[in-house]
Amino acid sequence: MTQTDSADKLMQDIATEYESLSRQLKVIAKYIETHKSSLMLERISDISTACDVQPSAIVRFAKRFGFSGFSEMQDVFRQAYAHQANSAPNYQQRIRKLIAAHDDKLNVGDMTREFLDASRAGLDELSNGLDDAQLEAAVTLLQKADNVYVVGVRRAFPIASYIAYALQNTNKRVHLVSGIGGMFRQQMRSVRERDVVIAISFAPYGKETQYCARVGHHQHAKLLVITDSALSPLAKIADTLLIVAEGSAFAFRSLASTICLCQALFIALAYKLELDIEETKDLGEYDD
Repeated sequence: MTQTDSADKLMQDIATEYESLSRQLKVIAKYIETHKSSLMLERISDISTACDVQPSAIVRFAKRFGFSGFSEMQDVFRQAYAHQANSAPNYQQRIRKLIAAHDDKLNVGDMTREFLDASRAGLDELSNGLDDAQLEAAVTLLQKADNVYVVGVRRAFPIASYIAYALQNTNKRVHLVSGIGGMFRQQMRSVRERDVVIAISFAPYGKETQYCARVGHHQHAKLLVITDSALSPLAKIADTLLIVAEGSAFAFRSLASTICLCQALFIALAYKLELDIEETKDLGEYDD
């Protein structure tokens, strides 16, 4: 098993046991999941301050997952992500450097470039962390679906709207669950076993999206989740999970990576559906 595999297995174990953790350990788990690529650079005191817990809680967390202490757990991430840390500073380091370098107010051009840098960093992280197996599974779910229901609220609503728009260009029956008039329940009432629910949600995770995902799960529909963490409340009921960590600037998170991922999903689906049509045509040539 490679060190990257070891880090991935640890994150899977954390996700599996997340609901059984105490409140303090859940905070630590979320921090580690969000900062796993830079964890090798941080001291236990830095993490305890960021999580508002005692260092002993972090040691207790490490022991919960089979390590002798924080240093041994940190070493798993150090060996798995050292090459990323050496190749380029992470976004948080870059943004802090940018702020420290500018005593004067930023002009509009500088602010725009900062947003572009944030989006570029998010795209790089998405590319480095792509799970090909989950991507294939997501496209296969959509390919086999009778109906596709798409839900995302607030910041995720533009993403949901785009996916619904794009999928309308296939032969799939697509439903944007907008909840207009408070009718989430009514719009989800027809979901069935051969359908797919696409649920898009980022922290702090919209309750409406969680409700629609639970309805789909209860009705035995397949659930494709697009979210920002394996510890998302949607992750545990997902049939397919796609994780996107967006870059952020001025406390506003970009949507560029999620839009790019959704465009890729649509194009991959359209490609496979077209192949199905071509294969059907080829078979027809041999009919008597």
